[in-house]
Amino acid sequence: MGLRIVLSGAAGFIGSHMSDRLLAEGHTVVALDNLITGSLKNIAHLESHARFQFIHHDVTQPAPVESPVDAVVHMASPASPKDYLEHPIETLDVGSLGTRQLLELARAHNATFLLTSTSESYGDPLVHPQVETYWGNVNPVGPRSCYDESKRFAEALTMAFHRKHGLRTNIARIFNTYGPRMKLDDGRVVPAFLDQALRGEAMTLFGDGTQTRSFCFVSDMVDGLYRLMQSDERYPVNLGNPRELTIKQFAEEIRRLTGTKSPLVYRPLPTDDPKQRQPDISKARRLLGWEPRVELEDGLRQTIEYFSALHRS
Repeated sequence: MGLRIVLSGAAGFIGSHMSDRLLAEGHTVVALDNLITGSLKNIAHLESHARFQFIHHDVTQPAPVESPVDAVVHMASPASPKDYLEHPIETLDVGSLGTRQLLELARAHNATFLLTSTSESYGDPLVHPQVETYWGNVNPVGPRSCYDESKRFAEALTMAFHRKHGLRTNIARIFNTYGPRMKLDDGRVVPAFLDQALRGEAMTLFGDGTQTRSFCFVSDMVDGLYRLMQSDERYPVNLGNPRELTIKQFAEEIRRLTGTKSPLVYRPLPTDDPKQRQPDISKARRLLGWEPRVELEDGLRQTIEYFSALHRS
């Protein structure tokens, strides 16, 4: 029998794909989003679905959701540097007040609670690859702190509700994820490179291009989240692709797949930008039987197809 699941951030990039997966598994989705960074276009295909309900709602306020609620999945938050630097206070609010409101909702209905946290909890890491027991290297007053610290606080609040109230909680630390439905003006490296490459413009690398990232296709990420929300693991679990690339290698891969002649240009590295980012997913493999399956080239081809269609429209 399907569950009734409240999903915040449902009109966002990963949230919309999570909506698809939950519905495909036979569940009912009550989707919440204030549309600061999400888009109704991402869930337009679900508008007439019998088990999908969208509520335009700011999760820092009590959710207008009636019984039953079997699970709460909290994915709401600006996630790209461009967005959270433009909305720093809202980002802090959704990680603190929003998390509290949704935890209270889960508690009131004796529901499970899944928090999507972030690899940014590790800051600019001094441990590589990053393992869940690493406490991180975060600048609490830097420009990125509105996002990093909101997620770290959300993790602490989630664990406090688990310990004090016995709430059945899960915490996912999401590493770089890409795929269809990312915004063209997102500001993150995948849409930025693809937009520039498809336009034939110079591709902008920050720093010297030797900083590393690990890219996970969105269908793999959603599979990990779905497995985690059914597990008994209460402490954070890394979800991401352990294949590490330099930003320059990634740019060259996009140049190859798009066939662009775009040159590479270099700009100064933003403040507190992490130099390395690679998840240790031993825990996810052991507890969830999960690891990414979509090869980078296959995932990028699907993403390029999506962005090419946007350019044509």
